[in-house]
Amino acid sequence: MELIEVTVFYLEMMAPTKRVIRPPCEGITVEHVRSPDLASYRSLYNSVGQDYLWRSKLKLSDETLAALIGDPLIEVHVLRVDGVRAGFAEFDRRQPDEIEMVQFGLTREFIGQGLGKWFLQYMIDKAWSYQPHRFWLHTCTLDHAAALPNYLKAGFVQYTQEVVRRER
Repeated sequence: MELIEVTVFYLEMMAPTKRVIRPPCEGITVEHVRSPDLASYRSLYNSVGQDYLWRSKLKLSDETLAALIGDPLIEVHVLRVDGVRAGFAEFDRRQPDEIEMVQFGLTREFIGQGLGKWFLQYMIDKAWSYQPHRFWLHTCTLDHAAALPNYLKAGFVQYTQEVVRRER
């Protein structure tokens, strides 16, 4: 098992932003998928995260993953363009007064079209509709190069970072 050093950036937002982002194209929808089936979830997770070495959910047993994504306080939101899955975001609302965006990303074929900026703002607005005290996430040096700059432009503020070793 090869280990690599990764810098993890922790970002938070303590109040909603006022940005308005126009949809970059027609046919965009976001579906809140309640209790997604395992095969669809794993497929989407892998199609978004494979290039960035997303591994954590792949290591979970079917039983553990089903319990997690079946929790009503875990939300999966699927971005579609003309009905085609283009990405997804996942919220963890289990901590009172805060929301963590545990997953966010686009599939390879939809990167670079302005969808990420629009989808991020959509999810920011969705998170603040629950009126948390804090909305937060983490990203790392393995994620897309535009991830950290996009989060910062959207209004997130970095509050800490750490270097970790993890498997490639």
